[in-house]
Amino acid sequence: MPLKTLFLNPPSFENFDGGASSRWPATREIESYWYPVWLAYPAGMLEGSRLLDAPPHHVSAEETIELGKQYEFLVLFTSTPGFPGDIRLVTRMKEANPKLKIAFVGPHVTTLPERSLQECSAIDFICRREFDYATVEFANGRPLSEILGISYRDASGKVVHNPDRPDVQDLDALPNVTDVYYRDLDVRRYNVPFLLYPFVSLYTTRGCPAQCTFCLWPQTLSGHPWRKRSADAVAREMAQAKEYWPWVKEFFFDDDTFNIQKARTVELCSKLKPLGLTWSCTSRVTTDYETLKAQREAGCRLLIVGYESGDQQILKNIKKGATVERARQFTKDTKKLGLIVHGDFILGLPGESRESIRNTIDFAKELDVETIQVSLAHAYPGTELYDFAKKNGFIVGTERMVDDGGHQLAQIEYPGLPREYVLEMVHKFYDEYYFRPKAVFRIVKKAVFNSMERKRLYKEAKSFLKLRAQRNRIAKEMRSNGAKPGSESVAAQASSVSSGD
Repeated sequence: MPLKTLFLNPPSFENFDGGASSRWPATREIESYWYPVWLAYPAGMLEGSRLLDAPPHHVSAEETIELGKQYEFLVLFTSTPGFPGDIRLVTRMKEANPKLKIAFVGPHVTTLPERSLQECSAIDFICRREFDYATVEFANGRPLSEILGISYRDASGKVVHNPDRPDVQDLDALPNVTDVYYRDLDVRRYNVPFLLYPFVSLYTTRGCPAQCTFCLWPQTLSGHPWRKRSADAVAREMAQAKEYWPWVKEFFFDDDTFNIQKARTVELCSKLKPLGLTWSCTSRVTTDYETLKAQREAGCRLLIVGYESGDQQILKNIKKGATVERARQFTKDTKKLGLIVHGDFILGLPGESRESIRNTIDFAKELDVETIQVSLAHAYPGTELYDFAKKNGFIVGTERMVDDGGHQLAQIEYPGLPREYVLEMVHKFYDEYYFRPKAVFRIVKKAVFNSMERKRLYKEAKSFLKLRAQRNRIAKEMRSNGAKPGSESVAAQASSVSSGD
């Protein structure tokens, strides 16, 4: 028997979507959580293991420490914002169970393995990049010295970095994550505002060949080489998932980019169409009309699209590999086909100015997609954006990304563009976008004709308006006191408005 293993997405800040598959870890004002897809793969390979996703299941640190006494091996998925709290947690877990072996996985420790080991003596080893087989090999008794892709301390205390592990090529050989969800998770605990509730998410590919300088996952965890599951394997898992949860309203393919290869997308759509599923996915604006049409006919409802900016020079600076004009045509195509778009935008990217911010806000209103997310640019260790910002002195003060409540802080500042101004424009972006007649009409229409959506929209609207009122009050008080609006105390109130819900 392998070591009795607990795969953990740890408890953290309240409403913190903290790392296991959350691409931008942060506390949400509107409570929402993504699935711990990465942890589910090795959890499906080890008999007697358990996957615990603590945040959505509201499992406390004390409960986690008590549970840890039952296990021999802990695999914890950490993030840059959550790392300080995670090392405090595992220190207590090892005190409660000294025999517990602990491995940390995820982008943060992949990028900073030696520093992470030095900061926490309770960590026995770190897995760099993909960790599926490394954790399984350790649980099955392989010595640390023989496991590729890990970093650990030897008997003398020196940190040893074993050779890198090649990327997983045969994705069909990995277990179905939905089998692990069915075994260990309550899918009713997961909610994302723009997806139908309840939903289930999973991957059909790994990696992304795009070179976007800010994007965390391809540069740290999944890599740029694009690997795909076979269409038949995906279809079989979806058929099984439909049997597990006939009441689930939507399935979401949370790949770095789902439809990056036309032939594969069309083939997969032909396998999904007979299943009669409603599903959504990620997409780039470079996807052509024929591919989008195949998706729509196969049951696709919504696309998450990274527009990022409405300024062509900004897109060039971040190596987006797309143009503003192509984004316009893509959006026209989706509307013609009846596909809904959730658009992602980022303020504070390299080269940003007051003019480019205004261009992006106006561009978003011109596109007029169903919903949007507006994020502050954050320089995560391991990304090209981090190296650029660090080299040029654009990271102000400390490198903290969140305050003590997990709310995102404005981290990057360029000459002539105060970070307080960028944060204020994130708030203004939301206000200008959603308080337009078109946007208000869409929300009211959805609420009138769908009772479940009405309840959810009412709850989310209360949270949004409460936050907006708090933000305006604090900004007014700061102005009256002669302080700059948008400082860290304002950011601490911004929560989901600056982190993306």
